[in-house]
Amino acid sequence: MKEIIVYFHPDCLLQNNGDNHPERKHRLEVILQMINKIKKIKISIKKSPLAKLEIINLVHPKKYIEEIFLLIPKSGLQGIEKEPYADTYLCPDSKNAILRSCGAGIASADTIMKDNNKRTFCLIRPPGHHAETIRANGFCFINNVAVTARYLQQKYKINKVAIVDFDVHHGNGSQEIFYNDKTVSYGSIHQSPLFPGTGLEEEIGVGNIFNAPIKSGINGKEFISIFNNKILAKLDKFKPEVILISAGFDAHKRDPLANINLNSKDFYHITKGIVQIAENHSQGRIISFLEGGYDLVALSESAYQHLLALAEI
Repeated sequence: MKEIIVYFHPDCLLQNNGDNHPERKHRLEVILQMINKIKKIKISIKKSPLAKLEIINLVHPKKYIEEIFLLIPKSGLQGIEKEPYADTYLCPDSKNAILRSCGAGIASADTIMKDNNKRTFCLIRPPGHHAETIRANGFCFINNVAVTARYLQQKYKINKVAIVDFDVHHGNGSQEIFYNDKTVSYGSIHQSPLFPGTGLEEEIGVGNIFNAPIKSGINGKEFISIFNNKILAKLDKFKPEVILISAGFDAHKRDPLANINLNSKDFYHITKGIVQIAENHSQGRIISFLEGGYDLVALSESAYQHLLALAEI
């Protein structure tokens, strides 16, 4: 069994998207409550640092970040999108929440590179996989996974990084950032059609993009079969040195924002497949990032199954 380091900071609870918004602080609170009850595996919670701008700039231009921070209001909420997807907001406490979320991934990279007996889970909000190089959308401002990938490459000279995304929504930001980069593979299984409308199977980048769009209503057995054949099989051939996971739990049957019928235990099997690839090619090195998942019961149960699988060898 490996120790799981959970990177979290109370600043991430302060991101406010308004009443009745699905991306709310309670998502982190229920996972924290669940983690505190786990006895089967060793879990340590550490505070995530503030990400340094020069590291964020490995992905996002300085001007883009400055403009985001200039939009942060002194009170109330500031929307940053046009219709029909006007649901990404800044609040007075957004800056530190954004920087802590990104900092969790950076701290995780240092952790797993110094001790491969540990894996990390970034318990963060706002999420990141929709954030493109110069466009915030889908509740996301900085692409936390992408920044971590670039940091691993710059600081630790990692040649091949894989990003595996099982959030029910396609990670348009992660795909856009690495679309023409053979050193980073991006594999996503996601409901289609659904926001953001990207992620067709023929979107392959330079042979490094693996998309598996799925129809609404499929069950866990079908989902896992497609995931294994269209994502993990290609990941196995890529032979990554580190694996990053965009861990969204919104393909659960209880989730209000999609129509896929996974149960909580299915996330154990999904994660276990990723762990096997990591053991074969990546010295077991995995960093997982919380993305979506909006039903609190499903989120807590599914994250528990995810952590159990991450702890195994």
